[in-house]
Amino acid sequence: MHDVIKLLEENPVQYFATIGLDGKPKVRPFQFMHEEDSKLYFCTSNQKEVFKEMSKSPYIELSVSTTDYKWIRLKGKVVFSDDMKIKKAIVEKSEIVKMVYKTAENPDFEIFYLEDAKAILADFSGNEPREVRL
Repeated sequence: MHDVIKLLEENPVQYFATIGLDGKPKVRPFQFMHEEDSKLYFCTSNQKEVFKEMSKSPYIELSVSTTDYKWIRLKGKVVFSDDMKIKKAIVEKSEIVKMVYKTAENPDFEIFYLEDAKAILADFSGNEPREVRL
């Protein structure tokens, strides 16, 4: 788990894939926000298309790579949460989130974690990719 979080934090622009409302894949930049109780948290607005996509089709995949050719593929089921403690932690941790949502109480501000998450860590070392269940 530590390797997954480290890679996500050191490479803050990740690419997040959903199934669009039109049934076609959609990929967009996203950012890992917080880990708590072995759950990886992200956030978005309930006014965005991505929120509607995840509400309809909750399985996502995320990927990011490093400049030295290591990468991660992370997948799981989106579970939305109203946990105010985690919302506040995210707002305090991220200047971007604070700028956009102002407070954790903003009714547009949504957080979610990945249930049954699995990460594949790989590189060009010749070693087999490593699977991490979260």
